[in-house]
Amino acid sequence: MGRNTRKRRTPLATKIVAGAAALAVGGGGLVWANFYASAHEDHGGHNRTRSAGAQVATIDCPDVGQKIRDVPDRARGEVDGELATMDSQITDAYQRLATTRRAQAGDSQFVQNSILGPLKDRRKAIIDRIQLEINRAGGRADDNLDELAGCQGRPADQQQDGGGQNGGGQDDGQNDDGQNGGDQNQDDNGNGVAGPVADDFIDINDVQPNSRNSRNGLAADGDGGSTGTFTTDCGVNENNLFNSDNLIAAPGVDNGAHHTHDYVGNQDNDAFSSDEDLANADTSCQNQGDKSTYYWPVLRLQDGTQEFDANDQGGGAEGNIGKILKPAQAELKFVGSQQGDVVAMPKFLRIITGDAKSFTNGDANANTSWSCSGFEDRQVTDKYPLCPEGSQVLRTTNFQSCWDGQNIDSANHRDHMAFVQEDGSCPEGFQAVPQLQVRLAYDIPTPTVENGQVQNPYAVDSFPEQLHKPITDHNDFINVMDEDLMNEVVDCVNRGEDCQ
Repeated sequence: MGRNTRKRRTPLATKIVAGAAALAVGGGGLVWANFYASAHEDHGGHNRTRSAGAQVATIDCPDVGQKIRDVPDRARGEVDGELATMDSQITDAYQRLATTRRAQAGDSQFVQNSILGPLKDRRKAIIDRIQLEINRAGGRADDNLDELAGCQGRPADQQQDGGGQNGGGQDDGQNDDGQNGGDQNQDDNGNGVAGPVADDFIDINDVQPNSRNSRNGLAADGDGGSTGTFTTDCGVNENNLFNSDNLIAAPGVDNGAHHTHDYVGNQDNDAFSSDEDLANADTSCQNQGDKSTYYWPVLRLQDGTQEFDANDQGGGAEGNIGKILKPAQAELKFVGSQQGDVVAMPKFLRIITGDAKSFTNGDANANTSWSCSGFEDRQVTDKYPLCPEGSQVLRTTNFQSCWDGQNIDSANHRDHMAFVQEDGSCPEGFQAVPQLQVRLAYDIPTPTVENGQVQNPYAVDSFPEQLHKPITDHNDFINVMDEDLMNEVVDCVNRGEDCQ
């Protein structure tokens, strides 16, 4: 599969790339850290007990970006760049965690002294710069951001509660002794990377119908209000537009996502694309008035295939290995509101739904539903489904569809949008816009799970420390429809018609 070969412009800001070299194995993946913590009760915000056999596999850092509010517009570029640097620091620390098992086995304080301690110092320096940039631009930075500097190591089987970091990760991992038997088997499915593991999969027949309980991702459409639909056909990335950038969360930063994205729609989407670039770009959508960009992390089959990015940052060098699986179908549909008419989205409105860091952040922003064709009433967020023969794997995402009426983006890229409430209405101060619903269908051979191991698993690309957990799936959208087409979408939805 070919890489996107468009020439990348020189960034206005310094490009940020992961600095630590990964230990390559097989298809170019990271070796999983596999050290063992002493039995203790955690005295930090997480308040949990770990057994002597608890497998500490990743680095858990508070998400500073989600805590930032009221950043002046002229400081947002600098703040986004600093947050991207912080992501790179976590990636580098995780890579060091994953490649120093022998040192960890010989020194119970190695992880704290050589990885977590220095990481805290580097994060503290960045937080200080973020506070300075906000204040210098006329804003008022939160004086308590320093409390988010500390990170900790934790086992792969401990997912955060929905409340997120809560205690701010203050224990800095000091109670994680980092003991390692040295000869313990790595639970890496034989391919040398951290996840997915057998427990990340579930037979779709074992999922209870209508059991998914999520405060996010409610469908806005219903029997009342504006009942129409507008479907836009933008293909399934036939043009092989891939990169590991994120124009919304990390503009101007090379490899800001640390994982590879599929793109449909706009064909000029990379970290350095301006609104003008997007407006003047080609589009893969059949309706040429839709130059919107729709993107999501790729799915891969971990079958040993050497993809184009097998040795690249964002790809194999950061643990994202195997054959990229394009969806067999990608349905992009806009629907109305249960409570009344919708209004037009502003041009260049940006929406992120789901959370690429849900494994460590908690499920407060998790969204994507996983299912199988023929079993659509059985939806899960934190497991990959094992589908019967002839059934497709489905990824479904309902975006936030309540807009604050003013902003096309916000400091944490979330506050300007909201999900509908249980009754389909928008929160006070928000107004309904057409809801984007993305349904991706994949033809994937069903992995085999035997004796606690999964063979040839499929997994979503992720930040290295997120261990390819299904709950980290997410989806991104920038509205670049021309005014006439957006008005057509609104009119169609409000009239109760089905259009395309």
